[in-house]
Amino acid sequence: QVQLVESGGGLVQPGGSLRLSCAISGSIFRIGTKDWYRQAPGKERELVARITTTGITNYADSVKDRFTISADNAKETVYLQMNSLKVEDTGVYYCYFRDFWGPGTQVTVSS
Repeated sequence: QVQLVESGGGLVQPGGSLRLSCAISGSIFRIGTKDWYRQAPGKERELVARITTTGITNYADSVKDRFTISADNAKETVYLQMNSLKVEDTGVYYCYFRDFWGPGTQVTVSS
């Protein structure tokens, strides 16, 4: 059974940084696209960043040049480095892999 567990969320001031981690077990980590989604209060879940098996990355326009997705095959972990955080980045961040979701981690950007 595939399991995903996110960590690294928290409260940060505007302009700050956080690094989210998603540990994945129960599947062949290196094969398959890995995504980070987020859901803000009252809004639909949206794709934030994606990394393919070959390392190609894609980002939502709202986070380009601020967020970086990466994957460590040896640690079977996906990361989301978030810099220059804005209030509108607030939400629950979810990891998605092979039709499985993690429980999410809360990110709150507030002064």
